[in-house]
Amino acid sequence: MDASGDDITEKVQSLSDLELAVLICLVADQHCIIETEAESTRSVQDELRLIASNAFGLASAVLECDESTTLDDFGKGILIQQEEDEYFDSRSERARGEFSSLSVTPGIHDVRTSKSPIPISPLESQRIANIVIARNLNHTSEQVQIQALELLRGKRNFTRTAVHAAPKPFLFIALNASGSSRLTMHLNDQFFISHKHQVEDGLPNLEELQEKQGVSHDGASTSSVVRTPLFLPGKYKAQTALFTPEDVAHLTKLTLEVKISSEVRAYLYNLVVFMRLHRAVAGGVSALATRHFNTLAHTLAPLHGLDYISPSMVALAARKIYPHRIVITAPENERSMQWGSSLEAVKAVLEGVTVEDVIEEVLESVEVPL
Repeated sequence: MDASGDDITEKVQSLSDLELAVLICLVADQHCIIETEAESTRSVQDELRLIASNAFGLASAVLECDESTTLDDFGKGILIQQEEDEYFDSRSERARGEFSSLSVTPGIHDVRTSKSPIPISPLESQRIANIVIARNLNHTSEQVQIQALELLRGKRNFTRTAVHAAPKPFLFIALNASGSSRLTMHLNDQFFISHKHQVEDGLPNLEELQEKQGVSHDGASTSSVVRTPLFLPGKYKAQTALFTPEDVAHLTKLTLEVKISSEVRAYLYNLVVFMRLHRAVAGGVSALATRHFNTLAHTLAPLHGLDYISPSMVALAARKIYPHRIVITAPENERSMQWGSSLEAVKAVLEGVTVEDVIEEVLESVEVPL
């Protein structure tokens, strides 16, 4: 790997767990689910916004969701105000066409064109954020989740008054509380990876911001009644992003050059087969999951400074691809019941089995290539 690749690898090694999850999704052009304790979701939300600006220099939006969230709320929540230079750049092509049509000599019956500027519609001055953080998306109605699915698949959001195209890069993060209900089946399967953020892993960007604010507060006059809020979206911007668009594009290019041996490829597909045949699995090991599994394995290689996939990367990919997908079967639906197994015996076998247990058992069952 060249010098630029080594520099990027050093940056990757300094990332936190959430920063790494965001980077992986940006490189793979995919989306992710982040889970954390219910009382920590707001702090993780703020951390993700700081990651968007500090680590990647990208604009972000937060979509607060609950049972009452409507399609209009969804459409408005993913939008941000477009910067002035971005707005006029996006209109340049259309404006160029209008000016060229005015350069033609008007005929006798042509109506004089007004020279007043074209009014700017509020919708035209907004765009979809590069990183959308949907908190508690799993609490919304099926209609809202279908709208989210259309956004992820079609890269567009249709409302009653406008059509907004997703920018490049675009990352949609579903931030859910651990142990809460899952997303609808098809939307859930569309998400590339899932990651459980543990409280002990910390929130380095938010903690750094709090330290800076603490210093400024200590130096401020005690008589002042004005206090800086903990976090104001859009107020704090990094001078230089840790990862530039060129860095992300370079990593994406490297993933296309990653090699995988026939033995490791067989290992990957054996894991898929064993996952499907596990007696505790009712579903979730879909064809899309297999494609995501293969993609993630390729994405992890350049992040480790390698141009090939090792078995350990395949195992790591399995732990990120399947936790949000696999569905544990009910005892009465376990396949051995078809051949006369005792329901009580099956209940005893499946009692306490989690998705993580299934994944680890499969990883132990499949022979690892040397």
